[in-house]
Parts: sequence; C-alpha cells; structure tokens
Amino acid sequence: MKKDTNDVIIKALKELINGGHAHATFEDAVKELPAKLRGEVPENMPYSVWQLVEHIRITQWDILEFSRNPKHQSPPWPEGYWPKEHAPKDANAWKESIAQVNRERKEFLKLLDEPGVDLYTPFEHGSGQNLLREAMLIADHTSYHTGEIIVLRRLLGAWD
Repeated sequence: MKKDTNDVIIKALKELINGGHAHATFEDAVKELPAKLRGEVPENMPYSVWQLVEHIRITQWDILEFSRNPKHQSPPWPEGYWPKEHAPKDANAWKESIAQVNRERKEFLKLLDEPGVDLYTPFEHGSGQNLLREAMLIADHTSYHTGEIIVLRRLLGAWD
C-alpha cells in the first residue's frame, strides 16, 4: 500500500478513536456528572454510568495490551469486563478511571505512529486480529457505550 494511503487511514483512525465528529466524545459524556448520580441505575436499565465508564476502561486496556503484548491475558468474559459495584468508591476512583481511559487511548494512538506500522498483518498471537481491527474496535466500543452514558444521563436528568 502506498505510504500516503496508509497515512490517510491512520489519520482517519485517530479521528475515529478520539471521537467528536458525528457524536459526543467520551469526555463530553462524563463531564460534570454530579457525584450522587455516578452510581445510580435508572429504572429498567442494567447498569450505572460508573459501570459503563469502568467497562470502557477495562475493555480499552485489554485491547491496548493485546495489541502490544503477545503474552497478555485477557480477563474472563464477561465478568472480567464489568465492575460489580454500581458506584465508584470515591471521587478519586472516578477521576482515575477517566484519566486511565484518556492515557491508554493516547498509548494506543502511539501504536499507530510507530515507524513502519503494519495495520493489516494479523498479530502472531490471537486468532487473526490486526492493528486496524483493534483500532476500529476501540472506536466502535467506546462510541457505543458513550451513547449509553448519555442515555443514562438523560434518564437521570443530567444531560441537556
């Protein structure tokens, strides 16, 4: 593939992962959510905003580590990807979870910037996954659950 074509794809992947073009960003979705609502589970919903934030964090961490470490062991599915607690233990846990999502997103984006990055060849580990697939998976997964965070905030009366 021509280098400039690869550059175009990488630029598009970065924009997709960072979000914000066709929908709200993760940062927008969690910004200024009152602490008392972080662990609230609206009627007929299966989880809280906190559980969604943690699910995004855990899943993104797993995809990042899988993409850069052939010895990485993923958590058991599905229980290893969802916190049991409805609410963070304190404001620091909330801030740290969001900070980790942001840090590890940047770490994943660094993989796309590595010299000679190969988006298409399957990893030697796994079952055929490649960096392109993992980048799209992070973008898709985070976007989906960010939308759910916004729905929960609407149900909780905390979204304009």
